[in-house]
Amino acid sequence: MRVLLVGGAGYIGTHVALAFQDRGDTVGILDNLSTGLKSNVLDGSEFYEGDIMDTQCLDRVFAKGWDAVVHLAAFKAAGESMLKPEIYATNNITGSLNLINACLKHNVMRFILSSSAAVYGEPVYLPLDEAHPKHPTNYYGYTKLAIEQNLEWFDRLKGLKFVALRYFNAAGYDVSGKMLGLEKKPANLIPLVMETAIGKRPNLLVFGNDYPTSDGTGVRDYVHVTDLADAHVSATDYLVAKNTSLTVNLGSGSGVSVQEIIDKSREITGRDIPAQYVDRRPGDPAKLVASSSLAEKELGWKARYSDIETILRTTWEVYLADRKKSVITS
Repeated sequence: MRVLLVGGAGYIGTHVALAFQDRGDTVGILDNLSTGLKSNVLDGSEFYEGDIMDTQCLDRVFAKGWDAVVHLAAFKAAGESMLKPEIYATNNITGSLNLINACLKHNVMRFILSSSAAVYGEPVYLPLDEAHPKHPTNYYGYTKLAIEQNLEWFDRLKGLKFVALRYFNAAGYDVSGKMLGLEKKPANLIPLVMETAIGKRPNLLVFGNDYPTSDGTGVRDYVHVTDLADAHVSATDYLVAKNTSLTVNLGSGSGVSVQEIIDKSREITGRDIPAQYVDRRPGDPAKLVASSSLAEKELGWKARYSDIETILRTTWEVYLADRKKSVITS
């Protein structure tokens, strides 16, 4: 199978590329390298540097012929989306429509979307399942919901079949140690914890320690990026076999608090990791935990590596390797 990964040089995209290559598929990667790394592109991949806002570029790349497209090119920082909604509207919504139009023009009728649990907003009940009301509390979450809704329309009107994968918190690094490129400009908790541990940051900002949780810090469901990557392969196979659209959650089914992440990271790294507690961020729910039973039923997917020990250990190993490389080359 020929699979085009749009945004495939980024953190999640490189792991998805590895999963497809490991089972023998031909992988194409389209990336503007704004957050992705050329060094992350695996040998054997077809690499195209370009942007989803450039429709002529999309035409050239799509003309190469693909069996499925995986969309991983959205901006993803929830906090930034509340300050700069205009760039999220342009890249995430307009850019996604450009991709959909390119699929239709070039008869690529299988589309895998990297979506997000941010579509749900403040939880009404836990664990969150796919039937939960969708009222995003940040603009990033709204853009993901808007893309899903457009895909539903294009399925009905044009027959474009899709699987929307609603990630919870992607974390960790390749368990086999093949992917070593650090994410550019990370905004998620665990990379920031590791940057503090390695000395890139003087301290870690913890947004809120007065939530109604066991230790006052927010609780999230973390899913290992290798598990996420496997889900993209399963989703593509699902579309080939069933030719029916599907939306599923991808999470571990258990919640870990910010404080638990910090404490476990101190244990694994042997570093102090100074933390400064500040006010909550607008739009951050106290607790988010997934139900992934539908993904298990329809895709045969289970989180195999999403325990917090494996997530933190694989992340720390990559940060240590990067530090050693920096010392050798400096």
